[in-house]
Amino acid sequence: MKQNIHNIERIARIVAGIIILSLAFVGPQSPWAYLGIVPLLTGVIGWCPPYAMLGISTCRNKCGAILGG
Repeated sequence: MKQNIHNIERIARIVAGIIILSLAFVGPQSPWAYLGIVPLLTGVIGWCPPYAMLGISTCRNKCGAILGG
């Protein structure tokens, strides 16, 4: 898998994921908040499956390879 998410977008996804996920423990404590795992994981690994399927990459140049790919 090649990284298809720019580093700035990765940071934004990680922050958004943490905020959304925290709502499962504080505030409304809704189980829907576990959906925050999705942006958190895509931000951590730097690869977004829908982006890959659609041929989208927010990297300006080569962002690099991850997971040995």
